[in-house]
Amino acid sequence: MAYLIKRRDIAGIGAATMLAGTAAAQSNIPTQPATAPRLPIENGATLRMLRPVRFVQPDEEVFRANCARFTQQTGVQVRVDFVGWEDINQQTAVTGNTGAGPDLIIGFGDAPHVYADKLVELTDVAEYIGTKYGGWKTLAQRYGKRHGTNNWIGLPFGASGGPLVWRKSALTEVGFEKPPEDHANYLRLCQALKRANKPAGFALGNAVGDGNGFANWLIWSFGGHLVNEDGTPGINSRETIAALNYLKELYATFIPGTIAWNDISNNRAYSSNELFLTANGVSLYFSLKNDPATAPIAADTEHTLLPKGLASTSPMAGLTLNAMVFKHSRYPNAAKALLQFLLETEQYDPWLQANLGYWAQPLNAYGQSAVWSSDPKVSIFRDTMDTGFWNGYRGPITEGTAAANADYVMVQMCASVASGQATPEAAAREAERRAARFFRRR
Repeated sequence: MAYLIKRRDIAGIGAATMLAGTAAAQSNIPTQPATAPRLPIENGATLRMLRPVRFVQPDEEVFRANCARFTQQTGVQVRVDFVGWEDINQQTAVTGNTGAGPDLIIGFGDAPHVYADKLVELTDVAEYIGTKYGGWKTLAQRYGKRHGTNNWIGLPFGASGGPLVWRKSALTEVGFEKPPEDHANYLRLCQALKRANKPAGFALGNAVGDGNGFANWLIWSFGGHLVNEDGTPGINSRETIAALNYLKELYATFIPGTIAWNDISNNRAYSSNELFLTANGVSLYFSLKNDPATAPIAADTEHTLLPKGLASTSPMAGLTLNAMVFKHSRYPNAAKALLQFLLETEQYDPWLQANLGYWAQPLNAYGQSAVWSSDPKVSIFRDTMDTGFWNGYRGPITEGTAAANADYVMVQMCASVASGQATPEAAAREAERRAARFFRRR
């Protein structure tokens, strides 16, 4: 899913989306009357924020410009440090465990639930923003609220989706108009692509986005889940066994090497005409589109949701940005005011547009953003946060879900079966054993 779009790749987008606030004048984002919370900013307040490094170049530029606007309006100096995706979890852990460091962090998904007792509650900001902008989407509520309560400990900023990315000409050649939604015909498609020497491939290595995304889809599409609703391990089930047996056949159609793939591997293979069906974020498409050497591949590229299989909807969970404010901050009101400011139309919509669809909005009103009509191949990413699936599905989001995800329990279970190192039954038992370290036993 990770694929950097450089400055030259967005040269044709237009200056309006490059500067915070300018796109808002052209915005038609609907709003509802709402009363903002009273957040008297502390005297002498300064803020330091950590957030994951951008993969779409304007993300950082517009985000920094928005923070500079906050400084202009409030006098609060804001320092933003962009860190690597693998590093953000480690630095969040250091901050949470030492009670020192950044005032606020935009981490991934379930991160606030790991440090819930060390965070400032954000319910007042969340309720105001939600009322004003048409309500929070399903995944945003799941990750933002502390389990079993209406208390917000995180403010989701968006999610990156990873639907199927495929070459139309390759599917047409093997007799398919688009990827099927059922398991049997999806397997038949992948087998046909392999015979045509235009194979599919999905990450089975320890990849934050792509590895977890594929493993989760596989298990969820057969009705399996990592955690039961009562918080006990639920991975060792007949649904999981069925999924892993299916994987043995599906993996045989993959391009070689996917066991070791990281988040960039499928991008490279797809861009070099070695791979013709995979799953990825929108950044791959734009990188291809804006490079003359690969523009023909982009023109031949389509996006569709991951196959439903036995699920009622496509089983996907967007990789979510989730902001949190730490209690050790001397300036909690300033920190909350900054997050509120960044989610308002004047700042958020230009940032959303600058990201080209890489991050999809957590609030319903931003579904009207111009970015979603800017390119027909981007619109599929608009509803990424409407999903009913999440890390640790179907159990509560807790420190355990974050730990199991970081430990690649699902990915390594799938990889062990695909590589022939374990039977489906043995792999499911081992995954249950590993999960038991993080969740209550049955």
